[in-house]
Amino acid sequence: MWNYYCFIIFTVIAYLILTDNSISQYVVYLTSTIKIKYEKKKWLILHNPKNPIVKYLIYRRSLKMAKEILKEFGIEDNNDK
Repeated sequence: MWNYYCFIIFTVIAYLILTDNSISQYVVYLTSTIKIKYEKKKWLILHNPKNPIVKYLIYRRSLKMAKEILKEFGIEDNNDK
């Protein structure tokens, strides 16, 4: 029975989208807004310095850059293991 209710709701929404231009524009606007909010949240999670994984990646990148700079200037790195 639940499937019939979902099917009826879906067909009514599809009919409104196909017949009314403003509703179809609203659906496009709504999906783009949801996509942008998802991308913003994803970016914040992947690049937030409070995240310990991101902190570790920044630390590794900084350490690698420091070693390259020391090598470039010819300074010996005593912390090499």
